[in-house]
Amino acid sequence: MLHSAVLSGQAAWLRQYRLGLRIVEQGRVRSVGDGIVWIEGLPSAAMEEILWLEDGSRALVFHLGKDRLGGILLMQTLRLTAGTIAHLSGQRLSLPIGDQCVGRVINPLGDPLDGQPPLETAGRRELFAPSPPIVARDFVHRPLYMGSKVVDTLIPVAKGQRQLIIGDNGIGKRAFALDTIINQRGGNVRCVYVLIGQKRASIVNTIETLREYGAMDYTAVVAAEATALPGLKYLAPFAGCALAEEWMWQGHDTLVVYDDLTTHAQTYRELSLLLRRPPGREAYPGDIFFLHSRLLERSTCLASSLGGGSMTALPIVETTQGEIAAYIPTNLISITDGQIYFDARLYTAGTTPAIDVTKSVSRIGGKGQHPRIKDQAGRMKLDFLQFLELEVFTRFGAKVEATIETKIKRGRVLREILKQDRLSPMPIEFQLAWLTAFNRGLFDDVLPEQIGPMLKHMASRLSTSRLSLDQQDEQWGEAVTGWLKEGSVT
Repeated sequence: MLHSAVLSGQAAWLRQYRLGLRIVEQGRVRSVGDGIVWIEGLPSAAMEEILWLEDGSRALVFHLGKDRLGGILLMQTLRLTAGTIAHLSGQRLSLPIGDQCVGRVINPLGDPLDGQPPLETAGRRELFAPSPPIVARDFVHRPLYMGSKVVDTLIPVAKGQRQLIIGDNGIGKRAFALDTIINQRGGNVRCVYVLIGQKRASIVNTIETLREYGAMDYTAVVAAEATALPGLKYLAPFAGCALAEEWMWQGHDTLVVYDDLTTHAQTYRELSLLLRRPPGREAYPGDIFFLHSRLLERSTCLASSLGGGSMTALPIVETTQGEIAAYIPTNLISITDGQIYFDARLYTAGTTPAIDVTKSVSRIGGKGQHPRIKDQAGRMKLDFLQFLELEVFTRFGAKVEATIETKIKRGRVLREILKQDRLSPMPIEFQLAWLTAFNRGLFDDVLPEQIGPMLKHMASRLSTSRLSLDQQDEQWGEAVTGWLKEGSVT
C-alpha cells in the first residue's frame, strides 16, 4: 500500500501538470541492504527530501556524498534491487494532522495500524519543522498534574516543560507514563504516545491499557515496532512531535511521551554507521546531541497572542545499572528541564513508584505549582530529606536521641504514604488532603499497615466533598481530621 503522503503528492502533481519540454534528473540504485540505499546520479538532491523509486519503494535522503547519496528506506518492496531507477520528488516528509488522529494508532508515515480506514485530513505538517522562536514562547505558569503523590508534590511539572524519565529497564517508567496520560482524563489535554522499537506484544498491551481506562478518547499512538525498518524507528518521535505540535498551535495543551529515546539513539547510530558517517564517542555520530535537542526544543508554552497552547514532553531514557553519567542520559539531562529518576534498589525494596527524590529535580516546574500545594509540600519535603539522611544511622544499630527517633518514625510513615500502586493516579485535591493531614501530625501515631486503608477512606470522602484548592487551610484541616477519625474507627 502506497503511503498517503505519496498519493496526495502525486495527485497535486497531476493537477499542476502542463505539456512542455522538461529536463529531469534520474538516478540509479547502486546497492541496497539493512534499511538503507545508495543512489548515484541525483546531484540536485537535498537533505531530508523524499525519493521515489521505480519499484514503488520510498526513501529519505540522509547522506550527501561526492559521487552518490545515501537514503534511509521508508517503504521497501521485494522488487527493489541494484539498478532500480530513482527520482527526486521535491517534497519533504509530512504527516496528516487533525482531530481525526485522536484515538488512532498510526506509523510514522501516517498509515493506520489499527485496521481502520486511512486518515482523511486536509492538513499536513512537516516532521522536521523548526522549533518555535523565542518571541513566540511564554514562561511556563500552569501545572500539569501527573497523578503521582511524589511528582505532583516534590517534583512538579508545568505545561510546556520537558521532563526526563530515567532509570533502568523494568522498574516502572512506562507505567508512570501511562499513569500520567490516564490522569489527563477530563483535563482538556491531548496526548500522543510514541512507541519506538517495541515488541508487538508490548505495543498491544500499551494500547489495550489506554483503551481500558478511556485514555484513547484523547490520545493518539505513533508506533514503530521492533521489526519495522530502521528509518521508521528514526522518524517515530518526530512524527509524534509533529502531531502534538499542530494541536499546540491550535491553542490546545498537549502531552507527548517518547518511549524511549535510548532505542531511538541506537537506531540513529545504526543508520549513521551503515552510511559510513564518522563515529564518535561510543560509536555515536557527532550530531547525536543535535538529534534530540531539535526534537525536544519544539516543546514549549506559546504566548497568549498565539493561542497559549503548550506541548509537554516526557522523554524516557534507559540506564544500565543506574549509570546516569552515560553518554545519552547526560545529553538528555542537559537538554531537558529536569528528570524523574527511578532507582532499582527502591523498586527491589518494594517502594512504588521507585522514584529517588534525591536524584530527581524539576528546574522550572515550581513556577506552575499551586501556591497551596507549594507551601504544604515544602514543609513535607524538608522532613523527608532529613529522614533520608538520618535513616543511615539506624542501619548500623546506633542509638539515637528521642527527637531523632521521632523524625525517623515520621519519615517512615511518610514513605508509606508516598507509595502508590500502578495505574492508580490521584487528583490534585487528594494530594493537598494528605499533605495537610501529614503536616498537622495526624499520621504520627498511625501504624504503617493502617495508612493504606485510611488514605483510601480519605479519597472516597474527598470525591463526594466540594473542597477545592482555593479554600482556606482551616476548612481543609477540619475536613481531613474528620475523615481520618472516621477511617481509624472503621
